[in-house]
Amino acid sequence: MVLAAVTVCLVPEASAGPFVFHGDLPGACQRAAALGFDGIEIFAPSGHYVDRAALRALLRLHDLRLAAVGTGAGMIVHGYSLCDPDERARRQACEFVKEIVDFGAEFDAPAIIGSMQGQAGDAQSREDALARLGESLGLLADYAEGLRQGLLFEPLNRYETDLVRTVAEGTALLSDVAAANLQLLADLFHMNIEEADLGDAIRSAADSIGHVHFVDSNRRAAGFGHMLHGPVARELIEAGFQGYASAEAFPLPNSQAAAEMTMQSFRKFFPH
Repeated sequence: MVLAAVTVCLVPEASAGPFVFHGDLPGACQRAAALGFDGIEIFAPSGHYVDRAALRALLRLHDLRLAAVGTGAGMIVHGYSLCDPDERARRQACEFVKEIVDFGAEFDAPAIIGSMQGQAGDAQSREDALARLGESLGLLADYAEGLRQGLLFEPLNRYETDLVRTVAEGTALLSDVAAANLQLLADLFHMNIEEADLGDAIRSAADSIGHVHFVDSNRRAAGFGHMLHGPVARELIEAGFQGYASAEAFPLPNSQAAAEMTMQSFRKFFPH
């Protein structure tokens, strides 16, 4: 069964980012539960930022689960990258991700690596950057495996990275890393830019997809754009996908409306 999640951003530097709820974690949990979401996805400044006991109490109170935890603050706040040509900087990036993995592991929630993949840019060749990224992912997957946790890797669009942009490139990287607990995060916004056919892309990697960012063509909530979600939902259901479809969307026209539209679309395409 596909589960519904909604994003909660706790990073001030990402206050303009594509997250449905910002800042108020108790309020976000209350509203998510009232709308019928199964879980929340948290984007935190660090692995130590959120009070574990308080979060556990909130999740229990509202019958929610922690779906996943984002690592992007490492890039946004600190400029960390898992493909950094500087070995010391790359180690710092890995340590930051490990702290997020530790946080998620207490709630059986995988960490997401998206923007932390970085870019080759002019500092190194794309091949060298991919090799460094793969090495970092291997180390982090091993670390997560030690905690019996999965790790999610998210291909981004061409305006955010020059490394892994398509599902096919993502599956190729996962094949190179060869870690059983490393899966893809299929973000429909990025896919809408890079893929020729979203349904075909989902089908081609169905066995590797562990999480979906359920969003529309304009990065607003699903239902507020022109994306055809039917083929995506059909492929996920036929593949027996058991993960979360999580709303990583702009809070437009406001958080409540974005969350409501997400659930309306979710129930349409993933009827329980």
